[in-house]
Amino acid sequence: MKTVFEYTNISASDRLESFAEEKLSNLFNKYPFVIRADIFFKKENKSDDTGHICGIRLSAPGPRLYASSDETNFEEAITETIRDLNDQLEKRKDKMKSY
Repeated sequence: MKTVFEYTNISASDRLESFAEEKLSNLFNKYPFVIRADIFFKKENKSDDTGHICGIRLSAPGPRLYASSDETNFEEAITETIRDLNDQLEKRKDKMKSY
């Protein structure tokens, strides 16, 4: 499993990368057909507390899966994005089952 990180308007963070990889490891164990994850961190200046954006694109059989979320911190954004991807992967896994 390969993981690629990209940062926009923030500096690279080992803490964020390890947190994201820890959360993604559950998905990789549950769905072994996922072969790659591209993780995007972006900081936007907004008037409210949000602006910490995490986007994750997964490469798996079929079209790529993508989810993103805009939260008050990156940890919440990662958690919410992975929750969305888990739902998408569950649907993909159901379609892949042979009858």
